[in-house]
Amino acid sequence: MTVLELSGVSAGYGEHTVLRDVTLSVAQGEVVAILGPNGVGKSTLLNVALGWLRPTAGSVSLIGRPLASIGASERGRTVSLVPPVDHIAFEYSILEYVLLGRAPYIGRMQTPGSDDVEKAREALARVGMDAMAGHGVLETSAGERQLVLLARSLAQDPAVLLLDEPSAHLDLANKRRLVELLAREAAGGRTIVLTVHEPEFAAAIADRVVLLRDGALLADGVPDSVMTADLLTRAYGVPIAVERVAGRSVFIW
Repeated sequence: MTVLELSGVSAGYGEHTVLRDVTLSVAQGEVVAILGPNGVGKSTLLNVALGWLRPTAGSVSLIGRPLASIGASERGRTVSLVPPVDHIAFEYSILEYVLLGRAPYIGRMQTPGSDDVEKAREALARVGMDAMAGHGVLETSAGERQLVLLARSLAQDPAVLLLDEPSAHLDLANKRRLVELLAREAAGGRTIVLTVHEPEFAAAIADRVVLLRDGALLADGVPDSVMTADLLTRAYGVPIAVERVAGRSVFIW
């Protein structure tokens, strides 16, 4: 089943067009990595998929419905974003911060109930942060903060999970934990779309890789067919070689 679909989408900011005629279809349970250099439109694509940015051309659908026809609360229960950073103004506990992910399920004048707290604790357990639930969120390291951001989105229980550069602040152990966690989420039926700078991370996690160049789709397919020396060199504008080491692709520039 197709969960997220962009058809001929162009989008940008003011007079500046960033995405150009991008068509992308993502099925339930797929892990799709959006790969490309800085400024190519990866984050813009996620903003379009969230409904935060309206395309100037083309259309976006979510679970078979036009995205523009879905209200904010329903959209919040269906799709969630894990940003690369979040500017936190208050000293929440980690549990309180993750509970913010339950907002689409809570009425305007209501407070979180026991079910919401349970969902938040479950999300923290899934990212391995449950033992720190009572700690201040501002006391966390950059890597821990990234896992807390992920837990907040998991607490939303979205059908589609979008992640913008999720590995940027993680050490090697936590990158491996993230790969395993997202694989489990996808196996349970959650659809995952993430932006990445690192070809190695895309190779480790993705069922499909979408390679962007100058805001347009350069290639879309399984990792080995997209992350070739020729295509990566064209996308990044620098010579890139691809070698196989112990059954894995290694990217050399």
